[in-house]
Amino acid sequence: MKKKYTVTDKLITKITGWIAGITLLCLSVWGVYSIWEYLHFEYTNDAQVQEYINPVISRAGGFIVAVKFEENEVVKKGDTLLLIDNREYKIQQMQTEASIQKEVAHLKVLESNIKTLENISESNKAQISANKAKVWKQDLENERYQKLYKEESATKQQLEEVQAELDVYKNEHLSSVNNFEASLAKINDIKAEMDVVKAEIERLKSVLERHKLDVSYTVIIASYDGRMGRRTVEVGQMINAGEVLAFIVDNETDKWVVANYKETQIANMKLGDTVVFVADAFPNKKFKGTIISFSPATGSSFSLLPPDNSTGNFVKIVQRVPVRIKIEGMRNEIDILKVGMNVNVYSPKKHG
Repeated sequence: MKKKYTVTDKLITKITGWIAGITLLCLSVWGVYSIWEYLHFEYTNDAQVQEYINPVISRAGGFIVAVKFEENEVVKKGDTLLLIDNREYKIQQMQTEASIQKEVAHLKVLESNIKTLENISESNKAQISANKAKVWKQDLENERYQKLYKEESATKQQLEEVQAELDVYKNEHLSSVNNFEASLAKINDIKAEMDVVKAEIERLKSVLERHKLDVSYTVIIASYDGRMGRRTVEVGQMINAGEVLAFIVDNETDKWVVANYKETQIANMKLGDTVVFVADAFPNKKFKGTIISFSPATGSSFSLLPPDNSTGNFVKIVQRVPVRIKIEGMRNEIDILKVGMNVNVYSPKKHG
């Protein structure tokens, strides 16, 4: 019995044939393009956009009294991000300033004491000269009375009175010398004490500078132009020194791509090569970059537990070598690339 095909069957067969032909043509074009791409480019899709993301860390502890930024906000270098209650640090600063003033006043008192002692010392020095003159004069008097006594022109009582007065003058002279030396020694003691006070003032000045730093740490500012990331603090929250409060993406440094190429691919790559990459987020836009460095080791070697193939069974796995690529172009053009975005990198092969 002869099979009859309806018009619908013929139409379906024709459409199916066209679809199969178009599919085959597309597969052929894709295959040819893939072979051409394989021959001319080293390709990897194991690559991400990178940029410096730094934590905002507090150098002082206390209660947060103000938060001056929002997540994803653009900030400028020097902008205030957070304020910490600084009253305790201010009190410590004022206490140290008062201690410095006290020691400075103490130093002035010691300087005044030295001037007083120097005047006393000069007076004692003059007294020594006066007493020395008295001793010298009385000594002559004693010699004269001794001659008179020998000649029996003076009584023994008169001679003894002259000798007694000579002893008094000698003792007064000795006393004035001792007083003069004591005043000098006391001046030296006060000068030594002044050195101690001066050293204490310098120590307190250092402590004061530290307290001023602590006060300044209560105002947390942006260290560079950037964009704020995740925020983890609120007003009234108690924080400790060293605590991470937020993250900031640095706008002052270049962006780059870390492409993890297979170890079998890097033989055809060298520093300075120009590469092309496409971000998954912007498949119709091509970006250019330059290879600026190769990792000194494979990615697995930097892992927490690097593989040790000498311990037993060994399965050979192709390793990945991180390649750092600087993104070229105007800043406003590459700003659309965000940290962590996946990209597909094409590095031209060098032939001949």
